[in-house]
Amino acid sequence: MKRFLMKLLVSLVFVFNAVALWAQPSQTLYTVVVKPDRANWTYRTGEEASFEISVIRDKVPLNNIRVDCEYGPEAMPPVKKLKLDIKNSTVRLKVPGLKVPGFQTVRASFVADNIRYVSYTNVGYEPENIQPTQTMPDDFRSFWDKVKADAAQIPLEPLSILQPELCTSELDVYHIRFQNDARGSYIYGMLCVPKQPGTYPAILRVPGAGVHSFTGDKALAGRGVITLEIGIHGIPVNLPQQVYSNLASAALKGYAFYNMDNKDTYYLKRVYTGCQRAIDFIYTLPAFDKQNIAVVGGSQGGALAVVTAALDPRIKCFAARHPGTCDLSGFMHGRPGGWPGLKNQSNVGQMLETARYYDVVNFARTLNTPGYFTWGFNDTACWPTTMFSAYNVVRSEKILKVYTETAHWHFPEQNAAFENWVLEKLGVNE
Repeated sequence: MKRFLMKLLVSLVFVFNAVALWAQPSQTLYTVVVKPDRANWTYRTGEEASFEISVIRDKVPLNNIRVDCEYGPEAMPPVKKLKLDIKNSTVRLKVPGLKVPGFQTVRASFVADNIRYVSYTNVGYEPENIQPTQTMPDDFRSFWDKVKADAAQIPLEPLSILQPELCTSELDVYHIRFQNDARGSYIYGMLCVPKQPGTYPAILRVPGAGVHSFTGDKALAGRGVITLEIGIHGIPVNLPQQVYSNLASAALKGYAFYNMDNKDTYYLKRVYTGCQRAIDFIYTLPAFDKQNIAVVGGSQGGALAVVTAALDPRIKCFAARHPGTCDLSGFMHGRPGGWPGLKNQSNVGQMLETARYYDVVNFARTLNTPGYFTWGFNDTACWPTTMFSAYNVVRSEKILKVYTETAHWHFPEQNAAFENWVLEKLGVNE
């Protein structure tokens, strides 16, 4: 009886905490709205844009309040600041257009109870005409051809270990590893393979920035494909979470800048190589159909998807969501540069030279593979100017789906369209 009461008490505490968490508000008390007068948030260069600004509480616009406003080119200091009075639900702000293709940010804020509520909207001016600032080294292709050739001399020595606790009635899940660009230098990942006998298309999922564990993309694999989800740091991806947190805060903090003063030893060299060697690994799988393979990712993973597709002609298609590492030199030209951002780094001159060999823009210039891109105009981690810089130089088959409101996140519907396009390209009939 005593044990039963203890279990009941624990259960009640759990339920109480779960309800308390569920009850937490997902929105702030006040919402500032900056609404452009174009549904697609896009204008011609030099064209004036008009914005309606409002502050909402309890789903009702407020009257007789003052808001602070500012506007200017994306990621740059504002060119004008002003105060506007909202007397009747909204106030209109007219903003001069940019003279060259790019993006402009309009920001509004409101103070209540000593709390400042802020919102912004990024609008585009002929984004289809944005061109990169990045230049391609004469030896770009020969550099990467040699990197791939050198890595190919290292035997994969693949190892797959079944993870029974992660398997399902339809899928086998394995923790895998293979050698990368040197003996003892490994790439680790989680592999999901359908149990039903036969051969299948494959999807390589490359990771966003950070240090992560993975359990495998079982949802996508359940739709009739092999999935391989890899880490990039040469450590197993099934360790306790505290291991990754510790590494992200210490040994691997700022890894995107490690050895960036030398193109031959830069950290991302083994990362780019490891993604390409993951394709080699997939080709060793008996269940792979040896024809249909895609690479997908978001943010850093969006960059890696483009890079991998450019490096390996066996890839049938790729999909990149808000890719980073695009037009890293942009900040030298009065506009944003891509993630991870070199603007405030020491030894930036040499970093910029190395960046020419790793910039997604230059890989985009060499693509021969169909690609799907998606992002939003409000992204401040991977600025839209930088992403358009890469997209606009792609000459292979491509499609871009813009979800204007999104920042460095995506809607469920956006992700569904992203994955459905890939599956269709791979010939998966659900």
